[in-house]
Amino acid sequence: MAFRFLIVFLSSLVIFAAPVAAADSAQVPEANTITLFALGLAGVMLGRRLSRRKSDKPDKS
Repeated sequence: MAFRFLIVFLSSLVIFAAPVAAADSAQVPEANTITLFALGLAGVMLGRRLSRRKSDKPDKS
């Protein structure tokens, strides 16, 4: 119960402090769209390769 209260309390601090902190911060440019797409595609390809490896192994039962 105390852990849940702590999580709610800390998240409310982050939510309500965000506009104050954002007022003094510099703008950060967004990440490159093609880079994000390439990383996502690489993750999908890696996931498919790993799942194929698991399915290629014969069951020991």
